[in-house]
Amino acid sequence: MPKQKRSHPFGSALLGGAVVAVFAALAFATGLVSSGGGSTTTIREVVRASGATPAAAVTAGDESGNAVNEIYKADANGVAFIESKVAEGVASGSGVVLDDEGHVLTNNHVVEGGEEIRVSFESEGQMYPAEVVGTEPNSDLALLKVEAPAAQLHPLALGDSSKVEVGDPVVAIGNPFDLQRTVTSGIVSALQREITAPDGVAIKNVIQTDAAINPGNSGGPLINADGEVIGINSQIYTGGEGSEGNVGIGFAIPINTAKEQIAKLESGTADEHGFLGISGATITPELAKAFNLPVEEGVLVQQVEEGGPAAAAGIQGATTAAEVEGQQFGLGGDIVTAIDGEKIGSTEDLVKTISDAHAGETVEMTVIRGERTATVSVTLAERPATSAG
Repeated sequence: MPKQKRSHPFGSALLGGAVVAVFAALAFATGLVSSGGGSTTTIREVVRASGATPAAAVTAGDESGNAVNEIYKADANGVAFIESKVAEGVASGSGVVLDDEGHVLTNNHVVEGGEEIRVSFESEGQMYPAEVVGTEPNSDLALLKVEAPAAQLHPLALGDSSKVEVGDPVVAIGNPFDLQRTVTSGIVSALQREITAPDGVAIKNVIQTDAAINPGNSGGPLINADGEVIGINSQIYTGGEGSEGNVGIGFAIPINTAKEQIAKLESGTADEHGFLGISGATITPELAKAFNLPVEEGVLVQQVEEGGPAAAAGIQGATTAAEVEGQQFGLGGDIVTAIDGEKIGSTEDLVKTISDAHAGETVEMTVIRGERTATVSVTLAERPATSAG
């Protein structure tokens, strides 16, 4: 899939770590990998964090050898290289082997929209076909099932991300820019960060690291000194427009967040988050003054998706357009101020509220239409695979 820039409160780009190579482009792949046997585990054992055999504990102060080298030797075989054919070419990313049954955890944005997915477990090794078992776009997670021999599968142990502390040494293993089997190291540089999933939903309690993470690392593991996976590398902070590489700030989804979803993804019972079918703009006091709006906070409906739940309920989108400081806004549409009696002050509030609801659930939306306030009942649908909101 294309490299996608994410919105960020600092105004710089957050990029998912999937790499796309146009069919005619030259792809680079290099690296070393050692072979080794894997223990027999199942995905249910992995969820209990007791099924995979951890690597030998290695701390930053271990004088018996190179900590990064030891972790790489123990865990590299459990990191998958993923290719997904998409309309723009071939997206590539990384994944974590969970069991001997062929389950691989990765980011949803690595495989979303993929027509054909293949996975390998060795540098320039055989590619095996894979299918998507389940996805959780709100957490940017996906579970794959790979048709590969058990001898090729080396499950990694999942740690406890609640025990991670700032300053802890970490290692990232993945396939940045198609360079397979790349290892980088650093520390946990911050905790409790928040990033935005590609579908617009906030992912909380994210781990920040200065270990080099680049496009292609997405879905790969962030590993602690004991060789356990504590996070799934997902996004990078690029520092500004025109830059797509590492600047020392990367983000990993905590493995505890992933554990909550793995069993649901395997059984196909991942939550069907609600879908409304609108795009909106956050109303600020400045925007309200510029456009003479009746409220200083809420969501100004810009567009209503044809055939979606909002359209079926009669929610109205913009009828005219205006510009403020070079930014286009649609005017004349409904203004959403509350859902089920809870105030909606921004698009972030709206996205979270609808996401927390479920497909088939009916919500009561308070909207301002012209000079009157109305309550509209909307029955939410399941989010289409191609939709971002």
